[in-house]
Amino acid sequence: MSVLVGKKAPSFTAPALLNGNNIEPEFSLDQYLGNSYVGFLFYPKDFTFVCPSELHAFQAKLADFEAKGAKVVACSTDTEESHWGWSQVEKSNGGIKGVKYPIVADTNKTISDAYGVLVGEYDYSSEGELVATGPMIAYRGLFLIDKEGVVRHQIVNDLPLGRNVDEALRMVDALKFVEENGEVCPANWSEGEKGMTASFEGVADYLAAN
Repeated sequence: MSVLVGKKAPSFTAPALLNGNNIEPEFSLDQYLGNSYVGFLFYPKDFTFVCPSELHAFQAKLADFEAKGAKVVACSTDTEESHWGWSQVEKSNGGIKGVKYPIVADTNKTISDAYGVLVGEYDYSSEGELVATGPMIAYRGLFLIDKEGVVRHQIVNDLPLGRNVDEALRMVDALKFVEENGEVCPANWSEGEKGMTASFEGVADYLAAN
C-alpha cells in the first residue's frame, strides 16, 4: 500500500463510461489539470452490493462537488462494457442507472496498482507486465487531487466498509480554505468556521477560543 499524499497523481489513459451511456476509449485525469480538483474513487466490482450505494451517494452530491470546483471520477477493474451494462440497470434492482460522472475501466489493473489499492495475488513478469495468480480488484480508495495534479488527501477502506461522501466534500472545502486563506484547518473543521495560523500562537488562540 503506497502513500501518494504530496506526490503527483499517477497519470493514465484508459477507457471510461461517460454520462452513463457513452464509452470514451482514451480518458485521462490530465484534462482537469489547472482547472478542477478531482475526487478519484476506486470501488471493488460492478454488480455488487456496497458499491452501488457509494456510486449513487456520490451522484446525489455531484452538484455540491461541482459547485466547489471538483470533479468526481470512479474506477474499478471491470471492463467498460461491464460499466455500461451496470449503468442500464435501475437503482431499485441494484444497478447504477442515473450515475453520470466518468467510470474508468482499469481492465489491466495497472491504475489500481499505481494508486496502491490493488488487492489480490499478482507479480510482474521480466517484461514488466502485471501477471495475476488470483482474482484482483480494488480496495475502496479515495484520492483528492488538486488543480496541479498533486494528491492532497487519501483514504483506503477495506472491501466491506463504505465511505462517507460528506467527509469527502469536507476535505474539498478544507483544501480550498487552505489555498485561499493561507491558514490551516484544525480538527473537525467545517466550511464557514475559522482556521488558524500555523504557529504556536495560532494554536494557543484557537484552543483558548474553543
